[in-house]
Amino acid sequence: MQDTVIVKSPRKSPVFLRTIVLLFGIVCGIYICTVCLRQINTVSKIKTQNLQVIESPSPDSNILAQLEARIPTLHYPKPQTFSRGECIQNPVRFFAILSMQRSGSGWFETLLNSHINISSNGEIFCAMDRRKNISTIMQTLDRVYKLDWFNSASKNECSAAVGFKWMLNQGLIEYHKEIVEYFNYRGVSVVFLFRRNLLRRMVSLLANSHDRYAKLLNGTHKSHVHSQEEAAALSSYKPIINSTSLISDLREVEMDAVKALEYFNSTRHMVVYYEDLITNNTKLNDVQEFLGLPRKELTSRQVKIHKGLLSDFVKNWDDVIKTLNGTQYERFLQADY
Repeated sequence: MQDTVIVKSPRKSPVFLRTIVLLFGIVCGIYICTVCLRQINTVSKIKTQNLQVIESPSPDSNILAQLEARIPTLHYPKPQTFSRGECIQNPVRFFAILSMQRSGSGWFETLLNSHINISSNGEIFCAMDRRKNISTIMQTLDRVYKLDWFNSASKNECSAAVGFKWMLNQGLIEYHKEIVEYFNYRGVSVVFLFRRNLLRRMVSLLANSHDRYAKLLNGTHKSHVHSQEEAAALSSYKPIINSTSLISDLREVEMDAVKALEYFNSTRHMVVYYEDLITNNTKLNDVQEFLGLPRKELTSRQVKIHKGLLSDFVKNWDDVIKTLNGTQYERFLQADY
């Protein structure tokens, strides 16, 4: 009888099997963690993008802000001196024309007053007693914007825009902080009116100062005229410009305008140049739109006094040329309209 030899396969070590299981578990765990981290990162990115969209202003809000800046504040004043009657529900816009003497503000104001809905009440602060301190200034402003100021320009109860013109040297710069605060609180829109050619303004200023004493029109002083004959009579006087101080004088006026724009920058405002009003008819439409009024054809009976080449109205023109040639003000020597 032969012996049967049974060969048994060697048993695997429990340690080996456990190692295999452990490695498999580690691999699965790493895979699962990787997948989860990717999902978390994706969700985080989406949330971050959503927050950025929420925090940044939408195009609609930008447009709304721009529109609000273009629309003047509406007021419903209740004057003490009269009743607005059936127009009590009609809104009124407040405005002020900030300018300098001999910059075309008188002509500009007559254009505005030819509009059936505009009352621009003139240079009300030319009188010292109305600007002797900030209290009298505020009292005067209140009278104007409550419609209790009366003159030939007043449209009374049915005015849709009420204002006046104010020269920079009439307390405007001295009390600019209080006035800016008042304008912003009351919703007063500001129209800056300046001249680009400051040399022309200087000629007009000198000629007007001379006529205050000479009174060339039959013994009467007139700052504005309504006929070509009157314009010719006033422009016949040729002032002598001080060429020694000319550069510094022009610079001073230029800086006054810059200072005013800086001080009143926070107000709702627009800048208009006299030369643009003469050469571009659409500028008056821009002003009417700025005041929130229907467009009308605006007219004035005033006639320009110094029309034509500036050299025709200055006695020492050669001195002026020598002084301004090669400077930043040389452009003033050229014809601009």
